[in-house]
Amino acid sequence: MNNFKIKECLQQFFNEDFGDGDLTSETIFHPHDMTSGTYTVKSPGVISGIEILKEGYGLMGEGITFEAYVKDGDPVSAGEDIFFVKGPVQKLLSAERVLLNLLQRMSGIATITDGAVRRLNSNTTKICDTRKTTPGLRMFEKYAVTCGGGFNHRRGLYDSVMIKDNHIAHAGSITLAVDRARSQLGHTVKIEVETTGADEVIEAVQAGADIIMFDNCGPEDIKELIKLVPDSIITEASGGINLATIGDYGSTGVDYISLGCLTHSFTAMDISFNIGKVLTGPALH
Repeated sequence: MNNFKIKECLQQFFNEDFGDGDLTSETIFHPHDMTSGTYTVKSPGVISGIEILKEGYGLMGEGITFEAYVKDGDPVSAGEDIFFVKGPVQKLLSAERVLLNLLQRMSGIATITDGAVRRLNSNTTKICDTRKTTPGLRMFEKYAVTCGGGFNHRRGLYDSVMIKDNHIAHAGSITLAVDRARSQLGHTVKIEVETTGADEVIEAVQAGADIIMFDNCGPEDIKELIKLVPDSIITEASGGINLATIGDYGSTGVDYISLGCLTHSFTAMDISFNIGKVLTGPALH
């Protein structure tokens, strides 16, 4: 992840939640009141977001120290402490919700991705995400996928070409669509074509596609279609694949399986943040 973007996003998230100040913490605690807090996992899975905690507390100003007990991508068990932080109680409680939301969400994505990788159980086929991410959170969600052992598809509309049915219909054919894109882009940009049957696969190969996607094709269909694709072209399966069916695709020989469910149908990990005794006034000295 880009640390500059992380900080920029966190500042926006904090501004959204803080507004003009934390009315509860600022009226109950003195600015010099100190405490410590611990993040504890309440359900097993794969953690993602430790680096976000570090950056987030770094933005909260002076007086905060922390220690991470795990790193992103580590498996964790229920009841396990994963992060310790110490500092002004106002700052710790003000930052809690934003950071906990991101940590729970990202860890949920890492966990479902890890589950998909395990169910696929393949040494050759890789799991990847899609653009079906939450607006504003794509960077965080795609990073979480990698923490779970998955890979990232294109990050947006800007870094590769994916020619779908609407593009093909407008251009007139797969060949015309690929030629039009290729003629206007540099040699470093890959072109992917979405196909649904043998005729389209053959045309995409002949047109010079870099990646061929088998869209909404069953595992047996893919086993036949992939025979039409040279080894030099990357293959991808997508559409209609979920955690219940992904194991059926492990023997298809496809290079990647893209799953939208990784970022739109996950369950956030159950994680709590609890503070200890608050030290006030003379107790600080």
